[in-house]
Amino acid sequence: MTESKELQAKAKHEVATAGEQTRPGPVFTPEVDIFETDEELTLLADMPGVTADDVAIDLNDGVLTLSGDVKPLEGPGETDVLVEFETGRYHRQFALSDAIDQDKIDAKLEDGVLRLTLPKARKAVSRQIAVKAG
Repeated sequence: MTESKELQAKAKHEVATAGEQTRPGPVFTPEVDIFETDEELTLLADMPGVTADDVAIDLNDGVLTLSGDVKPLEGPGETDVLVEFETGRYHRQFALSDAIDQDKIDAKLEDGVLRLTLPKARKAVSRQIAVKAG
């Protein structure tokens, strides 16, 4: 699979020691699928356990950062008997080219899947140019 030139994954920076992290707990890299049409790119990020209130999407200097927190599921007064669902933080970054209309990016979270719609800038949309007879 080749990555689109409009959207490229940035390398994950590993934290060398726990002392360098500003938040305790593991950091997960969400799996993503990216689809393209002539008009837009669609990015799907798998972030199970994250609610819309716990997702942050930041766009700064052409870098799109996705992050979200997975919080413990137990309720008040409940005690852990078996815990296989890990809590922590999702984090992933992408470099956006000028071909993306960064002012029109849309995001929706449903069933643990974050869906970003990244419209292409008008100049990046391919089109046919009619040739007139002279």
